[in-house]
Amino acid sequence: METELDLRGLYCPIPVLRTREEIEKVKVGDELRVMADDPAAEEDLKRWAKRAGQEVLDVKKEGEVITVTIRRVK
Repeated sequence: METELDLRGLYCPIPVLRTREEIEKVKVGDELRVMADDPAAEEDLKRWAKRAGQEVLDVKKEGEVITVTIRRVK
């Protein structure tokens, strides 16, 4: 199952904080798709996922919107 989290218009550190909260709501093995337009969001979310032990499955950029898909591992 995949859940979407739209964080467009929010800037550091809010995208990471909201992603951390939301990942706790999805089941282990499920995916969270995070959309953000903060230029720092891609690196911030990838770093956070690695530290948190979660898996980044995909990163896409469409214009100014960055979409990071994260699988909850634990």
